[in-house]
Amino acid sequence: MSLSFLPTAERIAGWRDRASVLGPGFLVAVVVGVTAQFISEHYGAPAMLMALLLGIAFHFLAEEGRCVAGIEMTAKTVLRIGVALLGVRISVDLLLGLGWELIGLVVLGVVLTICFGLLGARLLNRGWRLALLTGGSVAICGASAAMAIAAVLPKNQYSERNLIFTVLSVTVLSTAAMILYPAIVTLFHLDDRAIGVFLGGTIHDVAQVVGAGFSVSEETGETATLVKLIRVSMLAPVVLVFALVIRSMGEAEASDKRPPLIPGFVIAFLVFATLNSVGAVPVVVGEALAELSRWALLIAIAAVGMKTSLRSITDVGGQAIILIVAETVFIAGFVLAGILWLT
Repeated sequence: MSLSFLPTAERIAGWRDRASVLGPGFLVAVVVGVTAQFISEHYGAPAMLMALLLGIAFHFLAEEGRCVAGIEMTAKTVLRIGVALLGVRISVDLLLGLGWELIGLVVLGVVLTICFGLLGARLLNRGWRLALLTGGSVAICGASAAMAIAAVLPKNQYSERNLIFTVLSVTVLSTAAMILYPAIVTLFHLDDRAIGVFLGGTIHDVAQVVGAGFSVSEETGETATLVKLIRVSMLAPVVLVFALVIRSMGEAEASDKRPPLIPGFVIAFLVFATLNSVGAVPVVVGEALAELSRWALLIAIAAVGMKTSLRSITDVGGQAIILIVAETVFIAGFVLAGILWLT
């Protein structure tokens, strides 16, 4: 009987060498992620924001030394794993729960916000990469969307700076929206379900949507979470469209490699969503994978923070701040107008 499937001593040695190269940087990112989660649970600060800021404080580890390779791997590979696993939170039944009119409103809001970002970037004389990054993150799911979109955008000297700026901005704006939106929307005398649609359709990050929704009522919280997950389900199609358009444009990275036709993590996202839709993912497994996704994204954003210096973020310019704030105001205004019209 052949035992060729067993790892050879040479393979084991190779794995050991690779672990010794990548391990230190990965473990540092894990420690930063765990610390950020601890601060979030005990002091109420957003975990993503804490991971990002703590990561920036350890930027020197990504410049030289034993941690460089592991931080690089964590910022890319662990990020893609986290985005792929988001698919277990999506199902067809979930999407159909709200009705076609509200689904159409949410989908149209995503598309128009991205288009608004492209138009705003042109008016402000900023690049299309920043427009797609900020527009997609505001339209879909905040930091997670920003990292997924960044993974398919052609790289230039501003790529990491723009990603950090976008993640930092959408996290701060999302936290502000969690506090302000429930108070603002009550001025329009909407019922709890309509308020939930507004909160889920406009706030950037999932955690802040849940916080804002359940601060109003149980029904508002459940509706807001459902609407938010519909926006999250747009992540794979949007990233796929971006990848195809960029590929057709012939945009290349420094290595002259064309982007893949369909990024692997997008395929994995769709596979997980399909399996969840047909009931092939047990509830316990789905919850475990969703939690693993959250931790992977938290650790990855810590690594992304380590790769970026604070000085580079300040160089992004006031136009970028105006752009992402304008996108946030646009999607809020559009969704609110749609709800008032439908009700």
